[in-house]
This record gives sequence, structure tokens and C-alpha cells, in this order.
Amino acid sequence: MNKIETILYSSVKKALLALYSIEADVKLVQLQKTRKDFEGDITLVVFPLLRASKKSPEQTAEEIGSWMEQNEPMVKGFNVVKGFLNLEIHQSYWIQFLAEVSADQNFGFAVPNSSTPIMVEYSSPNTNKPLHLGHLRNNFLGYSVSELLKANGHVVTKVQIINDRGIHICKSMIAWEKFGNGETPQSTGLKGDKLVGNYYVKFDQVYKEQIAALIAEGKDEEEAKKVAPILLEAQEMLVKWENNDSAVRALWKKMNGWVYNGFESTYKTMGVDFDKLYYESETFLLGKDEVLKGLKAGKAFNKENGSVWIDLCNQGLDNKLLLRGDGTSVYMTQDIGTAIIRHNEFNCEKYLYVVGNEQDYHFQVLGKVLQEFGHDWASGIQHLSYGMVDLPTGKMKSREGTVVDADDLMLEMKTTAQEISEELGKLESLSKESKDQLYHQIGMGALKYYILKVDPKKRMLFDPKESVDFAGNTGPFIQYTYARIQSILRKAGEVHVDFNAISELTSYEMDLIKWMHDFPETVKLAGENYSPAIIANYTYDLVKLYNSFYQNVSIFNEKNEVLKLMRVQLSAAVGDIIKRSMYVLGISVPEQM
Repeated sequence: MNKIETILYSSVKKALLALYSIEADVKLVQLQKTRKDFEGDITLVVFPLLRASKKSPEQTAEEIGSWMEQNEPMVKGFNVVKGFLNLEIHQSYWIQFLAEVSADQNFGFAVPNSSTPIMVEYSSPNTNKPLHLGHLRNNFLGYSVSELLKANGHVVTKVQIINDRGIHICKSMIAWEKFGNGETPQSTGLKGDKLVGNYYVKFDQVYKEQIAALIAEGKDEEEAKKVAPILLEAQEMLVKWENNDSAVRALWKKMNGWVYNGFESTYKTMGVDFDKLYYESETFLLGKDEVLKGLKAGKAFNKENGSVWIDLCNQGLDNKLLLRGDGTSVYMTQDIGTAIIRHNEFNCEKYLYVVGNEQDYHFQVLGKVLQEFGHDWASGIQHLSYGMVDLPTGKMKSREGTVVDADDLMLEMKTTAQEISEELGKLESLSKESKDQLYHQIGMGALKYYILKVDPKKRMLFDPKESVDFAGNTGPFIQYTYARIQSILRKAGEVHVDFNAISELTSYEMDLIKWMHDFPETVKLAGENYSPAIIANYTYDLVKLYNSFYQNVSIFNEKNEVLKLMRVQLSAAVGDIIKRSMYVLGISVPEQM
């Protein structure tokens, strides 16, 4: 409930007491924003009040409206549409609101650290390939949701689990060992994650060749997939790794080290960070111990091959593998261990996992397994499931080497931003270093905004060219408007506004101020829904309203000095909201474009 609704709620209760002698509870007083096709700002739904008034909806609304107009200074007028009372808020309220916003450096955000602790896990890459377009959506979403939760007052810990062990890691290792000829990032000039990723692709190529050869020898496809020599070698390497074989561990540390250096560079370009890193190699043993304790307690069971499973059929799921027959771990094993370690360290109310929707079932199971093992806090585990990112050229496949590399895409976005900016030709006064920084800001702003403006649950099509458009619902359009506002503020210098001397606002100013009034509720709604898209699209609409104001209302040619200063201050307040909104999205806004 925003400030207007709080005041009106109290007034409506007084009206009901005065008119009908009833003490109305919260369920009876239903307030909502007036629909755009009707006049007014706030609408009271009258139907729940008819039992008290014992009159028609129209008469009840007329009586309450008249009482409000006479007794509530905020209400300027009203109109009745069937069972709906539309109240018009006096301009004096909006003028006073603008004064308050102008004085509030943190407008729309809750007091820091005033709410419950939440952990957000995102990124969580495998150390067998570089980050790609799908990782970009994951990282941008995870980082932005973290900032949204902070804006709502939560204490937020940003973490990632690095999947640094397992059969997929061994695939890259065995391929490098067999075909790498000792090459390194230094000898090839490649980023370490890209070099290792090449061998993940190489493994898949050799694996498919061996399968084809086995089929040609008379084996069926399923059997060929299981007995292909290079796969058996990777499986053997995994067993050696779990048994601490010194040579395998040394190779693992070397190749993972290459990947970490590559990841660090990519994260820096992305503009994301983490408060704590966890490694699967350090958490899976605790997961194994937990599974074995569950087995001993009768919460899990063995199959004939020695594998450990849990029966979740009575919870609408099915049997889930927790340990393989050879004793090696699965993803669930390490996720159990990681979750326990994190809870012991941070004791959060919620644990939010930002992972693609292909893992919906996995996280359903994770929470249930932990609760079956006696960890009641696991009810706080939530999966922020998001849709995949498609390209005009089709679906990406890591093992086939058809992914869109994150580094390459970010560089392409920066290059495109540079080309467009140079065509506009407004940056002659900037140094080469400042221009380079600006191109990065615009390119990353375009990329992040294009991805984050889409509801996380929806699958999306990413079009790089469309995202860098300086018009329309794009990051550069919003950044450009912010830069325009900063130009106005530089020209105006320091201003002091006497808001008490203002008696009338234009419709453009009113529309803009009313939209600004919704910012705190928008931040709250976006946080509750873990949806940066709500903030992104709110900001786009704010920018559209500001540009309409800018085109139709004079600022510096206004003869009334008070109005001129007020419009400068209004611009500054809009700029502050744009900056805070974009900050929540992980996007920086340039002072000049």
C-alpha cells in the first residue's frame, strides 16, 4: 500500500463510520489504481460495502465520494462508474510529493539490511568450457535479482558453485592428455577456458567417431555409446580422481587453473561479482556422507549394483539416484553437501538458485531430499527457473562447439555501440579512453537490458542488432535519456525550488510525477517476483513519459523562474530514478552520449 492508499484507506474508514456507522476491516476497503480509460487516480471498489450501506452501488459511491471530497483535503473530485468510485487527487499532493522525492537520495529503496537474509546462487559454470550466451542470461539475472533484493532491504549473499569435478571435466582432461601435445594458454595465445573448451569439443568428435566405428562392427547404438574407448577412459579417470590419484589430480588442477583465469576476465567484463565461491570438489564428500547417513537411517536404499537411491514417490516425484554403484557422486550429491555447508555458514531464510528451467525437477528433488534427511530449513530452497536463450541462427550446443561465446558477444556489442555512436557524431570532445569506456557502457547496457526486460520464465530470442537500437525499448535509449538529463543539469547549475509557490502543473508533468510515485511499489513487486523485467519495463515507460514532457514543455525558455527551476528539479528526480533502476539491472548510465 503506497502513501496515497494509506491516507485514503483511513479516510474511507472514517466515511463508512460517519455514513453507515460501521467499523470497516481491511477486506472491505478495496483500493486500486484507476484504469487509464477513466478519469481519476485511485478507485474504491464499492460492492463489498453494499451490505453496510443497504443502497445501490451508484448511490453508495456518490455518498462516499461526496464525503471524501468535503472531508479529505487530498481528494479534489470524484466520478462514479457503476460500482466503482474514482477519486481524483489534488495537484497539491503531487507537488508536495515531488518536493519529497527531490530531497530523498534513496527514494524507492528500503533501508539497507532491514529485512531477512537471502542467498542467491548464480553462474555456477563447469570448468570444461568457456561461458556462453546462456551464462550471460544466468549471470545478469542472478546479479540483478541480488541487487533487487538488496533494494528491498534484504541482506544478500551472492555465491556460485563451481562444478570443477565429474565426468564432463574428465572428458576435457582425457582429450587434452591424448591430443593436446602439451599446449597451454601461453603457447596458443588462447584464454584458458577457451583452450579447455576446445578439448571438450574434441572429446565429443572422437567419441562420435568411435561410436560410428563400433556400430559398423555390428554393435547396436546404445551399447556402442557405453563401450566407446574414450568414454571408458574418462570414466576410469573419474574413479582415479575420486581416489586421489596424484597424476590425475595434478592435471585437473592445472587445467582448472587455466579456466579460472579465463572466467575471472569474463566476469570482469560482465560486471558481476560474488561474495563467496564454493567448489564441487570441496563439497561432494559432505554430500556423500549425508547420503550414507540417510541410507543407514533408512531414508535411502541400495539397488543390486550398490547404487544409493531415495524413494520420493509419496511426494509426487519418483526414485532419485544419490550415489552411483562405483561410489562416485552425481550432481545431487554435491548439491546436498553444498546446501548444508551454506546453511551452517549463513543461516539464511531463503536460498535462491538461479538455474535454467531444464533443472526444475532437480531442485524439486533437492529440497525434498534435504527435508527427508531432517533439514527443515530446506523448505527455504527456491529455484528461480528461467527460459533458454535462442538465436536467429538456432539452438546452441556446447559439446558440438556451436555456442555463442560470451566474450565474443560482449566484444561484438561494444563494437556495434562504437559504430552507431560514431555515426551520431556527438563525442568529439571525449578522450580516446573515455570513448572506449562509453562504448563498453553502451554495449553492455544494450546486452543486459535486452535480456533482463524479458520475464525470466519466458524463453527468449536474442537479436544483437535490435538490442543496440538507440530508439525503442532498449538500454541505449534509456542511457541516452539519462545523458540528456545530465546535460540539462549541467546547463542549469545548482537550483533551489520553492515548491510552495507552485499551484498548477501541466498534464505532462502530472503524468510523469504520477509514474514516479509508483517506483517504490514497483521495486517491491519486482523483488517479490524475482523479476528484473518489472523494473526494466517500468524504467522504459518512465523514459517515454520524460521524453514526451521534454518535447512538449519548455524548460529554459520558461519565463516563470519558479516553474523553470521546478522542471529542472523534476528532470533531476527522473534521472535519479533511472540511475537507481539501471543500477539494480547491473547497468551503468553515462553522463554524456
